[in-house]
This record gives sequence, structure tokens and C-alpha cells, in this order.
Amino acid sequence: MTVTDDTSRLLVGKGVKQEFLTLALANRHGLIAGATGTGKTVSLQILAEGFSRAGVPVFAADIKGDLAGLAQAGDAKPALIERATGMGLAFEPDPSPVVFWDIFGENGHPVRAAVSEMGPLLLSRLLDLNEVQEGVLNIAFRVADEGGLLLLDMKDLRAILQFVAEHADELTVKFGNISKASIGAIQRQLLILENQGAENFFGEPALKLADLMRNDRDGRGVVNILAAERLMQNPRLYSTFLLWLLSELFEDLPEVGDVDKPKLVFFFDEAHLLFDDAPKALVDKIEQVVRLIRSKGVGVYFVTQNPLDVPEEVLAQLGNRIQHALRAFTPRDQRAVKAAAETFRPNPNLDTAKAITELGKGEALVSFLEGNGVPSEVERCLIRPPVSRLGVISREERAAILQNSPLKGKYDAAIDPESAQEMLARRTGTSQNGVPSARRGAEPEKAEKTSFWGSIFGTSRKRGERLTTGQHITRQVTRSVTNQVAGKIAADIGKSILGDRIGGTVGRAIVRGTLGGILRR
Repeated sequence: MTVTDDTSRLLVGKGVKQEFLTLALANRHGLIAGATGTGKTVSLQILAEGFSRAGVPVFAADIKGDLAGLAQAGDAKPALIERATGMGLAFEPDPSPVVFWDIFGENGHPVRAAVSEMGPLLLSRLLDLNEVQEGVLNIAFRVADEGGLLLLDMKDLRAILQFVAEHADELTVKFGNISKASIGAIQRQLLILENQGAENFFGEPALKLADLMRNDRDGRGVVNILAAERLMQNPRLYSTFLLWLLSELFEDLPEVGDVDKPKLVFFFDEAHLLFDDAPKALVDKIEQVVRLIRSKGVGVYFVTQNPLDVPEEVLAQLGNRIQHALRAFTPRDQRAVKAAAETFRPNPNLDTAKAITELGKGEALVSFLEGNGVPSEVERCLIRPPVSRLGVISREERAAILQNSPLKGKYDAAIDPESAQEMLARRTGTSQNGVPSARRGAEPEKAEKTSFWGSIFGTSRKRGERLTTGQHITRQVTRSVTNQVAGKIAADIGKSILGDRIGGTVGRAIVRGTLGGILRR
């Protein structure tokens, strides 16, 4: 489709005039809202197409399977050709470069993260822990950090929790009361998570964010599609995963300020799941992430049925709006229509509230930031037809795309490096199933326990003994650097001194302590 020679804007639709989304303002975030069946997915699809053509990578969750159609050329159906012609466009079917992902590894490349990268706050939300249980989980992470134990997968987390339970009396002196009942409750929640298949998400090789921010040989941004049909059976895992991904992007990406176009655009479909039952403290942190990640060049677009699903503090950050039809059948529906209308900049020639209830399929009210970031007056328009396929793709088509993926083989096979479970088993003289190891004598085992215990509490170093270079620099960085700069410097120094994996753990520990302005302050 010939959209426009203006490479600084994306054509979204046409009403009284053509409606464009300005790329330089696309990282000011956005909202796509509307009732089921009114065209939200098509709006998401045409935005993803436009960003990709402009060289901007995209990440989006595919809730129903129909977003996968981006990977195939569209069908030149009469209705699509007629709509394109009415907008002064030539309909030219064109697929987007797509990479498929899947936490369960069934319909895309597996997505994994280390337990340590998830951190205790988000993991507590995923496990639905109470405040006391979250405190115990924080202690477990702290013990692992100070003991140099890598928390990569579920068995590592179980091992460190068991270790904390066995040494609860000693640890209570330093960290406060540790209830074995709380540890038991955490272990039960882990079992529930494992039964839902979520253990596939924790492990190695972990996702590298650079692989989400790729361009193809023609310079088009890759559209990363997360297969989320099965994932939606566990909404808490879905929302926690996407929030984790946002926080990782914030931590790792450099400050870029105002840019000509975003570095990445992130679509959060079924956005209400992020906020359902979320405590106010977490909602506040989500608002901070959304507000601050703009300076990293990342645009976040929430997709939901009702604008009331998004808290006002977050809604205020969403400058680019596409509002499809809402039905005013109930008092709550009527409040939603009123709220949606009031969020737009008024147009004296349009009754916004009335128009929202009258919109047909494929129609929307739109308002995009323009000039110096001021929202345009709300306008009613037809959304342009997508040039990729509308609807699902076949198993054979998906398999062919995966077969030719530039990331084929990189994430497909899980690996199990030595981490906390194996290290604790060796240090305590037990096998992986917890049985005492017959290969170790009593005295070496005792000595190794003492050495490990001393490493946790910093008592194994003799008075006057000098720190190693790595210990000295890590300690100085831990004390001196602050906020997001601390996280970056700590990770870099840790990796250069201790190696990529262990150094990353040291850096991650510092990040969790210093990233207070994002997820823990």
C-alpha cells in the first residue's frame, strides 16, 4: 500500500482528513480501546505494520492467534480495495518480518528468564504472596546474592528456600524473623506455578533484549509476536511477564531523550490484567515505569475494552488515542463512555460521547499528539485496511517461519548450567534429591559448610586480610553508585571481573537495591 512519502508519520485512517501518528511522538505512549469485535486488533495490526516499515521493532502479545497474520501478505478482497481506494491509497499486499515467541516453546521460540532477573517483587506478585511471605522471599534472594549463588530456575529457588528454612535460626539474627510456615506457603505456590507449566519460563538461555530490537535486511523493524493463547490461561503469569519485560527494557536501555522514532514499541493487549487485583503500590510503580521508559525511546500502547480498565495515573501518560465503539447498556458502560469522551481534546464539530456509541466496525475516534506534544482535536475516521493478512495462519505457515527464523537454534534447547541447586548440594554434601552424598567425608563437609556460611555473613575473611580486586571493586560500587546508573555500572563491572554469569548476578543484586525509583522505592 502506498501510504505517503512522508517518512516521519504513520497513516492510521481518514475522516475529514487523513489522520497520522507522528513517529517522533510515538514514544509518548498510547491507548487502543473499544468493545469486543469493534476493530481493536486491526488498529494494533496497522500500527505494527507502520512501525515496522519505518524501521521500528515491535513487540506484541497475540491473544487470539489472529495477530500472526502480520507474517503473511494480505488478501486483495473487494472490501479492502474499496476502503483503500476511498482513502486515495493503492492496496499492495505485503507481509511484515515476524519472529514468533512462546513461553511454553510450542508456537515460537522459547522465552526464558533467570529467577534472579525476575526479582522478589515481581515473583511475589506472580506467586500471589502476602507481605510476610514476600519478606521471606526477599531474604532468600539476599542470601543467594551474598553467597554467590546463581538463581536460574525453579529448582534453584526451591533449594535456596530449603537452605533458608534449615538455617532460619541463624538468619533471623541478621534479617529478622523467618517463619518455616511462610517458606512452606511459598513452596506450595511454586508447585501450583509448576503445574501450570510456568517452570518453562525460568532458566537458560535467557532472552537477550537485543533480539527483540532487530531489523531485517531491508531495514524494516522486526515484529515480535508472543503466542499468548495458552498463556492467557494464567493471566497473572501473562501480566507479570510483560511487566518484567518492561522493567528489563528500562534497566538495560540507555537514555536517548527525544528521538526521531522509537527504539521499540510495546503493545500490551488485555491491559486490564495488569491492574486487576494489583495493590496500589504496584500500580504506582507501573505508572513510574510507563512515565520514565519514554526517555529510553520505548513506546507503550495499552489495548483494552474499556478505558476505565486503566488507572487514571497511567491513562494520563497515554497521549495517542484510538477509541473504537463502546456500548452504553449498563450504568458502568455509560460511565465508560463519558470517561472516554472526556479524555479527548474537544472538537466543536463533534459530539464525542454520542459518536463513541455510534461507531461502526473499523471506525474509531482518534487523537494523536502533534507539534510540541499537544493532543489534536478528536476526529472520527475510518481505519485504513492492513496490507498483511487479517486472521490466523496455518500450522504449516508458522512452522515455515520458525524454520527460517534468524534466531533458529539460539533459544530452542534449554541448558542447565551449575547454579544454586548444584552449588548448595556440593557445599552441603547432598545430591540433587537431597540424600547425603557418600562421596564426602564428615570433616570436609563440615569445613565446606563453615566456609560457605562465612561467605554469606562476611566472617570468613581474617581481620586485616585484604580483599581481592573483584571484592574490593564490587564493594565500592555497591556503596557509591545510585539509581539506574548503579545498575548499569555494577553489571558491567561485575561481568568484567567475575565473568558474564556470576558478574551478572552481582550486578543484578545491586540493581534490585538501587532501582528503587522503578519497582521498589
